Amino acid sequence: MSSDDLYASVDDVRQRLAQENYICDNNIATVVYLATELGKPLLVEGPAGVGKTELAKVIASSLSAELIRLQCYEGLDEAKALYEWEYAKQLLYTQILKDKIGEVTAGTGSLSEAVDKLTAQDDVFFSQRFVLPRPLLQAIQSEHATVLLIDEIDKADPEFEAFLLEILSDFQVTIPELGTIEAVRIPIVVLTSNNAREMSDALKRRCIHLYIDFPAPELELQIVKIKVPEAHDRLLDDVVELVHALRQLDLKKQPSISETLDWARALVVMNVASLDEALVKDTLSTILKYEGDLRKAEKELELYLNKKKADAEAAAAPAEPAGETKDLLN
Repeated sequence: MSSDDLYASVDDVRQRLAQENYICDNNIATVVYLATELGKPLLVEGPAGVGKTELAKVIASSLSAELIRLQCYEGLDEAKALYEWEYAKQLLYTQILKDKIGEVTAGTGSLSEAVDKLTAQDDVFFSQRFVLPRPLLQAIQSEHATVLLIDEIDKADPEFEAFLLEILSDFQVTIPELGTIEAVRIPIVVLTSNNAREMSDALKRRCIHLYIDFPAPELELQIVKIKVPEAHDRLLDDVVELVHALRQLDLKKQPSISETLDWARALVVMNVASLDEALVKDTLSTILKYEGDLRKAEKELELYLNKKKADAEAAAAPAEPAGETKDLLN
C-alpha cells in the first residue's frame, strides 16, 4: 500500500476511524499511525471484547482496503492458512489425460520414452490453476490495498507462530512446485491476542505493540451513545456507571465493551428509560456469564442502587431556609 493511501497524521487516524463509528483515544490513534507509516505488523492485545478485531475492520474500511481474515485456532496448519491443492480438480484433469494418453504417448518407441512424455505433463497438474489460496496467500497475491487480520493468534500453536514469522519477514511464500511468490502489494497486517498464552519475543520484535484496555467511563459512554443512539441518556449514564463498578469486582470474566452494548440494546428493546433493582437483576445475565459472577454482582448492585436512591432523595429534599439556625441549648 503506497503512502498516498495511508493516514496523513494521528489526527487523521482519529477522524477517519470516528467516521467508521470507532472512537479511540490518542494512544490507539498514534500506534495505528506509526504501524501503517512504518509498514510494520500491528499486534493488538487486551481483554476479549474491547474492540481489537473491530479496530482491524475499521482500519480496512477507513483506507478503502479489502479485509482478509485468518481466524486462528489450535491445530491450525500451513495448509489451512496458506494454500491447498484442489485435488478434486486435479482428479478431473487426470480423467481427461486418461482419455488423451494415446495422443500423449504417440510416436514413442519404448516404455521409458512414454513415461518421460507423461512426466512432462506434471506442470499441467501442479500449476496456479490448481492452487486454492487461503488467507495468507490471498493477501500476498492481492493487487489491491489489503488489511490482513490474523485474529486470536494466541490460540494457534507456537509452531504456526514460527511459520508466520517467515511470512511477516519477507512477505513471500515458496510453493515447491511453483517457486517463490512475492507480495504484489505489502498488506497492512493486524494480529490480535486475548493473552491466552504469551507471544514469543521474536514475534513481538517484528510488530508494533498496542494494548487496548477497558476505556475510561467518559470514553465508553461516548462509544455507547454512538452505537446505541436510541437509548435515553440517563439510561446510558447508569449502564456505564454500573458496568465500571462491576469491573472493580473480582470476577471470573469482567464485562467487556461489547457486553455493555448488548445490555444497553436489551434495555432499549424493553423500553427502559432508567435502571431499577428488579430490572437489573433480570438482565444481568446479558453482561455476566458465570453464576459466581452474578452472585457477586447482585451484592454490588444493591449497594449501587441504595447509593443512587440516597443521592436522589438528598437532591429532592428541601433546602434549609437561609439564615435560619437552631438553638443548640434549647
